[in-house]
Parts: sequence; structure tokens; C-alpha cells
Amino acid sequence: MQNFYKYLPVSTEDQDWGLQMLHAGYHLYHPGNAYPDKDHPSHHCFDAKEGRVLQEYSLIYITGGKGIYTSPETGELPVTAGSAIIIFPNERHAYRPDPDTGWTEYWIGFNGPNMHHLVKKKFFGPSMPVINVGYNETMINLFIQVIAAIKNEKAGYQPLVCGAAMYMLGQLHSAAKQQLFITGDEEQLVDHARLIIRSNLYNSLSPQQIADKLMISYSRFRKLFKAYTGMAPLQYQIQLKLEKAKEELVNTQKSVKEIAFDLKFESSQYFSNHFKRKTSLTPLEFKRSFGKLS
Repeated sequence: MQNFYKYLPVSTEDQDWGLQMLHAGYHLYHPGNAYPDKDHPSHHCFDAKEGRVLQEYSLIYITGGKGIYTSPETGELPVTAGSAIIIFPNERHAYRPDPDTGWTEYWIGFNGPNMHHLVKKKFFGPSMPVINVGYNETMINLFIQVIAAIKNEKAGYQPLVCGAAMYMLGQLHSAAKQQLFITGDEEQLVDHARLIIRSNLYNSLSPQQIADKLMISYSRFRKLFKAYTGMAPLQYQIQLKLEKAKEELVNTQKSVKEIAFDLKFESSQYFSNHFKRKTSLTPLEFKRSFGKLS
């Protein structure tokens, strides 16, 4: 791929979408090359020692070589092939390749309330700007698709490329979560717990009993499980039971009471309350709307 970058206009309609792509590009820096190069736009150029402050977000994905990232909040962080760097508005920062290796970078620049919301909810933040996603073919293909789309600027391209940006952010969030479990032991434990839960939907198995099977304390199990999945074990268990209940409401002639009993809910009313909170319909309304006719 040839070196490429493009800065983009944003219409009022694009702003209403919730995320706007501002620029994107690709650059291969050979060992010893100046960084940034002399062709880099002056309004986004920076001195690698002094750094810069932007008014938008940027995502840089390094697919070859190595270097460093620095900011007042993080100090100096290593950047290796497979690292993604997120730049945040109004945060002074600098990054550069190692002169001995150079590096290959893809990048996008974007802004909008959708990203502000993710930062506000602490999915991303300046304290963790470098995320190791490794060699990720999906990420590379997304960057290539973005670059192809912005070259022509066909009608409606902004929502298309911003959808790709959100997909990239999902990849990064997943990688960041997995970095919390780099030893592998915790991940295996959570996987084992999920298997136990899925295999016992028709049994009265409490989260405490699952922790006992895993031979760890319930408090540690609950904390680890929630950190990895985003929900407590009991909540996860109930969600799966409700999904199974949907299947039975649609595909069988079982009554609501029978389904509640089979799935070991405390009572049919307890089951119905959870079901309505999840679907906005009572089990009977769901069955009437989606169930197969006898």
C-alpha cells in the first residue's frame, strides 16, 4: 500500500450521526526516516519531544516496528508491532518510531458524542492510551476499507466509515479487557464457570455452589466473573434462563408455570417479573406474539 492521508469535511448531517471521521491514512516509516515527515500537514504536525495537543480523537495502529508514546499522565510507554494508540482531545502527547526499526502505521481521526460517551463511561481513557491487540487482520481490513471509502467520498460515506471506527473501538475494548487476564488462569476459571452455568440451566445451582465447584471463595468468584463478563454470576445465569424460556415459549406448548418450574425459578411470578423487565412483555404475551400455532 502506498503512503496516503486525507482530511475530510463534515456536514451538519454527518454531525447528527453521532461520530464524524475527520482524517485517515497509512504511512510506512523506514529506519532513520524523519518523524513526522515533511509532507505531514502543519496543523497536525508536532515535535516528538515537545508533543502536541489535538481537539479530536485519533486511533493509530502500529503493524510493524516499535517506538514509544509519552504523555504527562503516563510517562513513557513502549509501543510495539500490534499496539494501538488512542489520542484524546486536549491531552498533550507525543509518539515516535524507534530510529533503528521505523514503523508502519494506520490511523484515523474522529470526534463526536458517541466517543465522548464511551470515555465518560470509562471504556477508554488517557490513563491507558496504548493497547496491545497483536496482529489483528480484522483491524487491518477495517483501516483498508476506511481508506478506500474516503478516497472517493461517495454519498453517505461518513456513516459507513464511522461504523468501521466503532467496530475498531470494540476490538480495542475487547483486547483491553483481555489484558486484565494475561495469566490465563482467570480466563480459564471464568470459561469453566460459564460452562457450568450453561450446562445446569434446569438445575437449582446457586452461584455459591458454582464457586464451590471451582474451589474458590464466592467473593473472589463474583468479583472475577463480573470483571470479565460485565455482570454478576446470578445475573448471567438468569439471562441465560430467560433466553431458554423464550425458546420454550416459542417452540413448545408448555405453560408459563411449567417453564418457570423446569428452569428452577423461585415462582412463576418471579419468572414473569424478570421476563417482562427483559423483554417488555409478559411470558404469555410473548408466547401469543411469537409462539408457533398448535
